[in-house]
Amino acid sequence: MISIDNLGVEFSARPLFSNVSFVVNPKDRIALVGKNGAGKSTLLKIIAGTQTPTSGGVSRPKDISVGYLPQVMVLSDERTVREEAETAFAHIHEMQDEIERLTRALNERTDYESESYMELVEHFTHANDRYQMMGGQNYHAELERTLLGLGFRREDFDRPTSEFSGGWRMRIELAKILLQNPDLLLLDEPTNHLDIGSIQWLEQFIAQRANAVMLVSHDRAFINHVTNRTIEITCGHINDYRVAYDQYCILRDERREQQLRAYENQQREIAEARDFIERFRYKPTKSNQVQSRVKMLEKIVPIEVDDIDTSRLHLKFPPCLRSGDYPVICDEVGKSYGPHNVFSGVNLTIKRGEKVAFVGNNGEGKSTLVKCIMGEIGYDGRLQIGHNVQIGYFAQNQAQLLDGDITVFDTIDRVARGDIRLKIRDILGAFMFGGEAGDKYVKVLSGGERSRLAMIRLLLEPVNLLILDEPTNHLDLQSKDVLKQAIKDFDGTAIIVSHDRDFLDGLVDRVYEFANGRVREHLMGIYDFLERKRMENEGITGTASNVNHRTATSPSKPEPTPPASTPATPATTRSYEEQKEYNRQLKRAEKAVENAEARIEELEQQLADMEAKMATAEGAADASLFTRHAELKRQIDEAVEAWEAASEQLEALKN
Repeated sequence: MISIDNLGVEFSARPLFSNVSFVVNPKDRIALVGKNGAGKSTLLKIIAGTQTPTSGGVSRPKDISVGYLPQVMVLSDERTVREEAETAFAHIHEMQDEIERLTRALNERTDYESESYMELVEHFTHANDRYQMMGGQNYHAELERTLLGLGFRREDFDRPTSEFSGGWRMRIELAKILLQNPDLLLLDEPTNHLDIGSIQWLEQFIAQRANAVMLVSHDRAFINHVTNRTIEITCGHINDYRVAYDQYCILRDERREQQLRAYENQQREIAEARDFIERFRYKPTKSNQVQSRVKMLEKIVPIEVDDIDTSRLHLKFPPCLRSGDYPVICDEVGKSYGPHNVFSGVNLTIKRGEKVAFVGNNGEGKSTLVKCIMGEIGYDGRLQIGHNVQIGYFAQNQAQLLDGDITVFDTIDRVARGDIRLKIRDILGAFMFGGEAGDKYVKVLSGGERSRLAMIRLLLEPVNLLILDEPTNHLDLQSKDVLKQAIKDFDGTAIIVSHDRDFLDGLVDRVYEFANGRVREHLMGIYDFLERKRMENEGITGTASNVNHRTATSPSKPEPTPPASTPATPATTRSYEEQKEYNRQLKRAEKAVENAEARIEELEQQLADMEAKMATAEGAADASLFTRHAELKRQIDEAVEAWEAASEQLEALKN
């Protein structure tokens, strides 16, 4: 479909890559990978036609359309969201105008038998058929479906785009490109401004409806779900793997092992040849053999080894004070801006050492609750920070607090302590500040570079409560691995606001979901939570759908079990003994459900009494109450699980 022929790019006589050739076929799903600065975004720009290569070219038929989403775009603020998205259907609007013009011409004509009239009818028929084929009748529904999938609400459609942040306007641009349905879709970091729900929708869109796709992304889960081919840019050339990303990682490691062995063998041969030349250079009887070795060395093509993966660098947070058992306790916390309620009735307790995730659509209050915890904004209810808690906070605006008049290296050197100072260059390299980049002044760095630098500095500060708001937005895959391992090894507590599923997988075991002004607690990992959400959205409900999650307010009592109904199997089909045993099991199961419900009610009453005590001045000063409060919550969780198991057994007997 599209052929890339011997592409080469040089910047200031320094080659970025050369002799790059491959073909993009229909329905290819290509992940473009490589370290930062390898030329991934440059290659996308060349294929899109926005940049000219130093050598080579891109061949594509004239009827092939290309849609390109760059990382940074110049956005228009002159229309509403709907009007801006409708510009994707400019060709349909042109066809509508053409059909209206032809209709008026037909109505004005009376020479129905003339040849020109028949040509006009044929032209109108052809235009109308093409209009129908292009979806002219239903493009409004397609437009709304796409905007909703990318996270917009219907009430947003008629708002001016100028009211939205840059991230939301990028979503509008993505919607326009998807609605154009190009033959080749080029996406440069499309998930940077999307939440988990929108990313999953985009995955489904690409899988079911897109044609050929080539993308650059640092979201490992996303590229694994949508790609079937991986093109790696390394050492100035490409390696084409016709497999998904995870399989590529295995093949790449095998390839590098082979390169290392071949490189070592070649270096050994070179050393032996040079040693032979030095030993026998002045012996006439060995002159022919010496010359042969010299010519051999001149012909050797050095074997290149792919760039070393720095993700194996291990960072460890410096030692810090031990915090109290409960670093964060929220009691009926709420936040509103005028009539707009962001969230209300939030009750949560985070224990020391826990790693939890805040997830939900953009605008649901994740960052707002973080700001409440940090004390940056006011709130309703009671929010308590535990004893000896030292908070390390990362947000996008943290990058603006860096000193612009010192270098990248000095920024880290000033916070590093002990042996870690010997590894500053390695750490900077792991976060894409290798080589001369470490000597740049902070004031010349881009926003993304400043964010990465702020993240490194945070990793070296002695804290016992980490709060990270979208920490992976400007990190590549290797840097994310370094950060993830550092948080895993961290002895303190971590609250992570992120849409990166792969980053959260194996890192958190508790998920707080922000939706519709409420916060629900899910005692599970990120993928179990997403599977539960999928089942709920598809209407797959039942007793099991309530397992391990509750609203992050006072735990709610399960719905009462309805009275036992007549068994589905008629009693006449059972023997007397079978019927007797069945009735005994049924009564036992019903009794177990009743006991579990009574236990939950008793514990909830104890919890309510304790929370009333904690609301007093004396209770707030009694640390033992908070310990007992957490223990009661744990017992309620166990009681709910026992009730669910008993209910399932009872339901199975009835069915």
